[in-house]
Amino acid sequence: MPSSRQACALARAGSVAVLTALVGALLPTAAAHAESRTVQGGRLDWGIKSSFQSYVTGPIAQGGSTLRGGAATVGGSQFRFHSAKGSYDPDSGAFHAGFSGGVRFTGHKKGGGYELDLTISRPTVEISGGSGTLYADMVSKEKGTGEVTSTAQVPLASLNISGIDMKGGSGPIALDNLPATLTSQGAKAFAGYYTAGTALDPVSLSTDLVAKSAAKPSKEPADGKDAKDAGAKKSGDGKKAKAGRIEDAAVDWGVRRTFREYVTGPIAKGEWKLSAGARDGGALFRFPEGKGTYDEKKRTLDADFAGAVRFTGAHGLDLTLSEVAVEVEDGKGTLSADVDSKGDRGIALKNAPLITFAAGELKPKDGLVALTEVPSKLTADGAKAFGGMYKAGSAMDPLSLAVALDADAELPALPDLGSSARTAQRPEKSEEPGTENAARSSDSSSNTVPIAVGAGVAVLLAAAVAFGLVRKRRTARETSGPAGTSEAPDA
Repeated sequence: MPSSRQACALARAGSVAVLTALVGALLPTAAAHAESRTVQGGRLDWGIKSSFQSYVTGPIAQGGSTLRGGAATVGGSQFRFHSAKGSYDPDSGAFHAGFSGGVRFTGHKKGGGYELDLTISRPTVEISGGSGTLYADMVSKEKGTGEVTSTAQVPLASLNISGIDMKGGSGPIALDNLPATLTSQGAKAFAGYYTAGTALDPVSLSTDLVAKSAAKPSKEPADGKDAKDAGAKKSGDGKKAKAGRIEDAAVDWGVRRTFREYVTGPIAKGEWKLSAGARDGGALFRFPEGKGTYDEKKRTLDADFAGAVRFTGAHGLDLTLSEVAVEVEDGKGTLSADVDSKGDRGIALKNAPLITFAAGELKPKDGLVALTEVPSKLTADGAKAFGGMYKAGSAMDPLSLAVALDADAELPALPDLGSSARTAQRPEKSEEPGTENAARSSDSSSNTVPIAVGAGVAVLLAAAVAFGLVRKRRTARETSGPAGTSEAPDA
């Protein structure tokens, strides 16, 4: 029969074995290597620096900002960059996402130019080893000297990601209001308007993740048809279509940025809805399925497009644009549409020319005729359509046009804003330890290590430690007598 000491030793060994088995059962994936994922689709919202925006548009600089590359506005002071692409490693939490679009700030007009001229585009967020950095392409005119510099992917801002666990993600990653601080390189690229260490606006982003083996092609059918339809379309003999025939076409137009902001802003408190195949690209609406003719010799185009957009809101706002058409002749283009306004100044127009734009020679390249973000101006009928809100000749949003002349030509992809993902909030100081991880694990896949697993392991480890302490104290009492004078104080 074993002695008391031998029995205790056997019991302790058995308990450790049980604890080890339980820990192994609760952490089945601890030793497994998670598959790296591709970042594909998503958006980044950033006001850059709100006070800078106010300065640019204020009475001193008397300037403004223009959007580029499909960038949009969100709320009153944020810019939305789109179509995230990059990579993510669930094991290390390393994250890289580059976004498309840009914004140009101009002010202090002097002669034919501006003394203040700054463009920020293609923001990229990198997170690794517990720190984050936002990079961007910068074109700036130095304050005072007027020297223009252009630098790609400047480390513009440091991002504070403390309290956010980036490991273990499998679905959309969403990060909200990350504090941003201007770097020394960023201060130089910012044309000397701010010094290094200056607080910038917080950065929010949301991106989709897909397994590398399941990553979709970078371009998708622009007319909203599924991949099967697109494949069927391209499965023909590959020969060019008959002269003058359009295989497919789409026109992108955001109407007017300030109008969209008015619709969703605090005055109208409204919205827009798309129908009949129209698609939302954030800063623009795509009217697809273009049908018509193109004369390469005369450089003329006549095309009709599907889709409609309806704007509604307070103060009688109810405006629908549909049956969009584009005509190009002698280098001048016109976009027309049916107009149905049910507001206080109700108006109905058929095939009304809304805007005009410069189309140039409209030459095809690789089976595609394209115009990218060409300026547009409001017509007299367009001014009527908007109830006199804007005068004829007012600048409207730029227009992009893509016309496929053969079945192999691909239309440009729409900005990819990604799926809707709730953002991961930084834990509040008042929260109890561990509760912030539990909350984030339900909100965002950027924190997908289940808190139950972590808590279970913690309980088991605590039990193991407690078992060791109990054995230590019991042994001390056995060797030092009933008083236990050699026992350590309770923690």
